[in-house]
Amino acid sequence: MRTAQKAQQSRLYDVSITVGLIAYGVVHLLVAWIALQLAWGGTSDEASHSGALQDLAGKPFGGFLLWVVAIGLFALVLWKVLELVYGHLKTEKKVSSAGRAVVYLYLGISAAKIASGSGGSSKGKSSGITAKLMENGAGRALVVIVGLVIIGIGVYQIYKAVKKKFLEDLTGGVSESTVLLGRLGYAAKGIAFVIVGALFAWAALSYEPEKAGGLDTALHTVREGPAGSVLLTLMALGIAAFGVYCFVWSRNAKH
Repeated sequence: MRTAQKAQQSRLYDVSITVGLIAYGVVHLLVAWIALQLAWGGTSDEASHSGALQDLAGKPFGGFLLWVVAIGLFALVLWKVLELVYGHLKTEKKVSSAGRAVVYLYLGISAAKIASGSGGSSKGKSSGITAKLMENGAGRALVVIVGLVIIGIGVYQIYKAVKKKFLEDLTGGVSESTVLLGRLGYAAKGIAFVIVGALFAWAALSYEPEKAGGLDTALHTVREGPAGSVLLTLMALGIAAFGVYCFVWSRNAKH
């Protein structure tokens, strides 16, 4: 316990969290850029976190940058694990910290795989898994439950945006522009989660596993709807706002 407390008070620990949150912000900015291009028919890239990491891999020094992103995200996992083990958190915060740790771990592993050349597109994988689950009634029920859980996460993100609960993650004074970025960002992420969850649930209820998918499928669904280009542009701007918010968060993270 004493070793963990020393780690939490070290300069390296602070820098790691800063780098991790900046990396998290960069990933969201890349997702937003791909989504914006998708809105106006200018890209075939996957509009997801994996697609963003793949896009980063193609940039100059992309491999090096991916390893920086991976290490930063793994540092965020450690941050949340230490917070869970040694922090005095309420149940709501524990669930939130655990969820964030899982997301950071997934993205960190994805970045490391792509950096090492063993990662590929995740497009189609979720529908394949869903198809297997939907071979029986219990599996379909599980897919519906997964969809509802994802919708719940989305609603919570929107709740954080409306009630400005994300400010609890920050220390020091916060400008109005930071509040606006946070609200726009969490609202956009929440809407995306709700759409993803709804697609999973509908896939099970309609026995059409190909309709299930992640962020890429959700953004394509928005694109294909009424005024799709405009709505997807607004979502892309919201995701970009969250990316910029992460940069502010990196300087004022409460830990």
